[in-house]
Amino acid sequence: YIAQRLKQAYQPCLAASTDGYAELMRNGTLKCAAVLMPLVRREGEWHLVFTRRTNDGEHHKGQGSFPGGACEAGETAEQTALREAVEEIGLQQADVRILGRLNDVVTITHYRVAPLVGVMPWPYRFQLSTVEVGCVFLIPLIWLTQRENWEEHLVTLDGALCPFPAVIYHEYEGEVVWGATARMVQNLIKVVFE
Repeated sequence: YIAQRLKQAYQPCLAASTDGYAELMRNGTLKCAAVLMPLVRREGEWHLVFTRRTNDGEHHKGQGSFPGGACEAGETAEQTALREAVEEIGLQQADVRILGRLNDVVTITHYRVAPLVGVMPWPYRFQLSTVEVGCVFLIPLIWLTQRENWEEHLVTLDGALCPFPAVIYHEYEGEVVWGATARMVQNLIKVVFE
């Protein structure tokens, strides 16, 4: 079902502009990146798997995120997402079944990110890159869909108030998801549930 909805919704040339960045960056140069949005079935319920970045990493210190990063020369988005998942959390490519992808998301850091959605087994023995990843955590997909669990706030960009909001989820078991990661979650929810 999820794979079918992803296939129907995906538009390869379109960057999701629900956060407004795609419009702002239309004339700028964007760097290629990809993330894996892993789904697991736990106690009869779908959960998304997130990582919390360490404070020692190069980017996104302490943030909740998905495994992913910048594309290497000649890589497809799927290859990038799977390579990064291996490097960051030890998720072996053979253990992931890619269901499809969401429309790319343009970030404030000038990346055009391809979100790949996949299913992996649970439980799983992760091997974390301790330089980049502090921990792995799960949040139930149904919790992420419930409107009372997130807020939208206007943000400033280069000193000016932007005319679009940032999504910030409330704390779930001590973890917070916000920004581009939260926007990708919102885009997945729209595809799967609306």
